[in-house]
Amino acid sequence: MTEISHSTKFTHASEREIVMTHVFNAPQEMVWKVFTDPQLIPQWWGPTNLSTMVEVMDLRPGGKWRFIQHDSNGNEFTFSGVYQEIMPPERLVQTIETLPGQEFLERLTLEEIGGKTGITEVFQFQSVEDRDMMLNTRMEEETAEGMDRLTQLLRELYK
Repeated sequence: MTEISHSTKFTHASEREIVMTHVFNAPQEMVWKVFTDPQLIPQWWGPTNLSTMVEVMDLRPGGKWRFIQHDSNGNEFTFSGVYQEIMPPERLVQTIETLPGQEFLERLTLEEIGGKTGITEVFQFQSVEDRDMMLNTRMEEETAEGMDRLTQLLRELYK
């Protein structure tokens, strides 16, 4: 198990899966909102050295999404996918494509725990090589940084 920030933990559940858990000090409905509101996503999604723009977010089964990130040098990084399952405020399943042909499945589960919300994200890759390639991109560190940013946003929203 890898612990990156105080409450973000990663486990390699199988050869093709990475599981991330995090607990937020906010109610489930509020956490759901920051994961699904295109106005809030740019405020937390990804590491602090990148800005995020939501280009498309059609939040329905079969709907597409596309986020574009930029760094200070003008480089662009695109993430896109298709929503597979949406069960507010408990479950969101989507594909994520980071490079053409490089697609994996993300299953997000939110659980209310005594006024707090625990999330579990399972990233399921098509192959061990795809998983390893993502790990080599600092996926865990950058995802944990996004969770820290999301925690700060929830503090601001949920006072």
